[in-house]
Amino acid sequence: MSRRTTRVSELLREEISELVQRDLKDPRLEGAFLTITEVEVSPDFRVASVFVSHLGSAEERDDALAGLQSASAWLERELRRRLRMRRTPSLTFQFDPSIERGARLASTIADLARDRGPDPDPPVEP
Repeated sequence: MSRRTTRVSELLREEISELVQRDLKDPRLEGAFLTITEVEVSPDFRVASVFVSHLGSAEERDDALAGLQSASAWLERELRRRLRMRRTPSLTFQFDPSIERGARLASTIADLARDRGPDPDPPVEP
């Protein structure tokens, strides 16, 4: 990926995150814990895949993704107005399970540490 593509991807991620958190009014997104984790832009800047992480049930996640997809035209218009890019990419939203997977892993580690109990021989510091 070129440096320009990387910069545009990061800029889009920041702007989309702000728009979703502050300006997007959709009942399917009310109270949803959404995080825009990554944006991948095609080399010709026509398409951007927006990866979204959501903590909640599968039904809530599907509703949130549907809400984002239905708001994509509005988001594209706002991005065009804010960024003044020559070509504003069309947005597609995809679920990113990385945060959910990380939370599950952290919970498993905490459970194992709790089951193990205190360390009988703590390390000695020099």
